Amino acid sequence: MPSGINTKAETGWLKENKNKSLSEVFSTVHVPLNGSFWKKLLAFTGPGLMVAVGYMDPGNWATDIAGGAKFGYTLLSVILISNIFAMVLQHLALKLGVVAERDLAQACRDNYSPTVSFGLWVLCEIAIAACDLAEVIGSAIALNLLFGIPLVGGVLITSLDVLLILFFQYKGFRLIESIVAGFIIIIMSCFLFEVLVSRPDIFPLLSGLMPKVQIITNPSMLYIAIGILGATVMPHNLYLHSSIVQTRNYPRTTEGKRMAVKFATIDSTVALFIAFFVNAAILIIAAATFHFSDHKDVADIMDAHKLLTPLLGTTLAGTMFAVALLASGQNSTLTGTLAGQIVMEGFLNIKLKPWLRRLITRLIAIIPAFIVTLLYGEKGTGSLLILSQVILSMQLSFAVIPLVMFTNDKRKMGEFANKLGLKIAVWTIAAVVLGLNVYLLMDMCFGFSKNIV
Repeated sequence: MPSGINTKAETGWLKENKNKSLSEVFSTVHVPLNGSFWKKLLAFTGPGLMVAVGYMDPGNWATDIAGGAKFGYTLLSVILISNIFAMVLQHLALKLGVVAERDLAQACRDNYSPTVSFGLWVLCEIAIAACDLAEVIGSAIALNLLFGIPLVGGVLITSLDVLLILFFQYKGFRLIESIVAGFIIIIMSCFLFEVLVSRPDIFPLLSGLMPKVQIITNPSMLYIAIGILGATVMPHNLYLHSSIVQTRNYPRTTEGKRMAVKFATIDSTVALFIAFFVNAAILIIAAATFHFSDHKDVADIMDAHKLLTPLLGTTLAGTMFAVALLASGQNSTLTGTLAGQIVMEGFLNIKLKPWLRRLITRLIAIIPAFIVTLLYGEKGTGSLLILSQVILSMQLSFAVIPLVMFTNDKRKMGEFANKLGLKIAVWTIAAVVLGLNVYLLMDMCFGFSKNIV
């Protein structure tokens, strides 16, 4: 065997990894090795926030609004469970990136046959396009609410953000992380204001964090719960996180990797708590404002915006809601761009110029959004938004199962392989995700839930 080439028996991988993930920013963010705990944590802070963006994108809003309006605070427990799932899966993703020094796309390419890798790439591209579709529609709706721009015009305007993204990409990775953090602060501030103005009942709210049997026994509630679960964990986030965690300049030794996993997990977990607050806030506002004021049929972003001002008695309520929606859409655009680059380079080892890669992805999203908006207006965009979340949910298992298998494998991960307790937990999560996907597929084929929602 030629010197320097690891065999499958030594590493557990069929192929040697020869490429750095996001090579232009790989290991470019300085980590003060002799600094304090807080300085090291600050250096690792950023990737978690970028990942958390995917958990508070416009695609989540419709299910959260519907759940709160129809069932009050009951489904808060579903949002909490979804976020716990997300925290565990994102921990696996960052651990894969740090320990195996591969992003999830590269890991699939290095472990599976070209045919399987190509199939996984196609599925992942569909998921990214669906996510981009939600961002396009969400941003268009926000522009309509804030400035009265027709939805068709808003869809076209969103195509121009590719120019802004390209500008930021050339200014360094820390700048992109700072912009994302700034948008998250805007979103949190808007929803904090909304929650305070809506004055939710504290004790029923806290009770909603505890799972109820009726979530399973009530078919209508179960269906919306599945929608919340399916819309929360985004498949492209697993690819994204396994790559951008490698932007940190830590020693690629066992001790250095242990440090990186530790601080990256803290960063990810805290960021996902923020995502939990945002998603919970949307449901809480919908419950406090609509459920207890005889507007239980509100399940649409546009309808929610129209009712917030008269019901809460302040014009700021609707404005803050629309500002948060716009910030959410633009934030997701930034991270979606990177995810698309990571997936294409990782699976196919093909590098396109960033502007071309972004243009292709955005066109795939804009064309259906433009046609539906033109023909059916805001009701059509609402349906398309929900469809995008169904597509994302259907792709999730194809990212989760390889991730679980790779991080469970001691040959691939060494001492960092998942311990028995974590193995049980992650396979349980994978089984739940797969079960939800089967349920959604059966529903799309046979429509057995149409009479219960």
